[in-house]
Amino acid sequence: MIDATVAARSDIAESVLGELIDAFGLGDVRERRYLADGLMNANWRLDASAGRFALKRVTDVSLKRLQRNLGVLAALGADGVPVSAPVPTITGSLVAQADGGAWCLFPWVAGSHVRGVDLTLSQVSALGAHLGCLHVSLGRACGRGLLPGVPETITADVTSPERAVEKAERLAAAVRDKGTGNDFDRAAAVALEHRRALVSQNADHRPRSATPEGDHGWTHGDVQYRNLLWEGGELAAILDWDRIAVRPYAEEVVRTAQVQFGVGGVFDLSRVSAFVEGYRSVVPLEPSALVDGARRLWWKRMTDFWQLEFHYDRGDFSFDELFTADEALLHWWTDRLDQVEGAFVAG
Repeated sequence: MIDATVAARSDIAESVLGELIDAFGLGDVRERRYLADGLMNANWRLDASAGRFALKRVTDVSLKRLQRNLGVLAALGADGVPVSAPVPTITGSLVAQADGGAWCLFPWVAGSHVRGVDLTLSQVSALGAHLGCLHVSLGRACGRGLLPGVPETITADVTSPERAVEKAERLAAAVRDKGTGNDFDRAAAVALEHRRALVSQNADHRPRSATPEGDHGWTHGDVQYRNLLWEGGELAAILDWDRIAVRPYAEEVVRTAQVQFGVGGVFDLSRVSAFVEGYRSVVPLEPSALVDGARRLWWKRMTDFWQLEFHYDRGDFSFDELFTADEALLHWWTDRLDQVEGAFVAG
């Protein structure tokens, strides 16, 4: 992330806005409003004579990858995936470059961001089916040459317990050296101490193979409520396509379930099961792959400290609340490993 403060993220210089208006042929922009829901990238709603749009500045993906990913959306829309295909510039590019950054524009889609635990069970199941259809459609895009071919095998890093403890100790030193002694610093110090013990106590439960189970292919990469719009009880749009990449399908299914239904320090296991059942109604993913995916994500959460790295290494406090919430869920999850994994295969 380039911008470390909300003020920096939410501002567009008039000269830059003028460049973008000309690039996309927007005409007169009557109103612009910063959208605070995004975490990594900055977004605005623009009301212009050419219509209403969502403008996005992408700061964490290369230009080449962004152009490739945006080029897939029209094909996904033709397959029935609820997407908002990008608006090209007047020169035909899907990305405009201004102020040293990459910008893309989308037609405005009406809808609301609804947390996973606030969806009905039927909506949860429908969301799982949507994710299955998305994976199928991305596979078709690969077959059409819009995405590179998928490798026959894929591997995943499994952080060693020793490396995890080393990271925790380094961050604990950063808390002491860079912290101000506020509530977050105190909570981080306690959490890191507990995490070192948790890693050691649960090292024997970590994944042993570098090869994930089950099929893999092109995936979205960040299906969570901030990237989903619901309207009239139906899924209106899947947003934020910056992270399209080849992954195990189980990895995306399990991660989506965690960020959608792991709220308030606990998993809503009934919704996890309904979501997976919906997905498997489209893509018959093996139960063993789902169990493997759940165990891998649990260990990744156990050994990952990315929010603290943003805070202490980059001086970016945007994700502090995520660390607190994820820490609570990790402890709950660790105490119920078998129960959580059982929910992924209950359907």
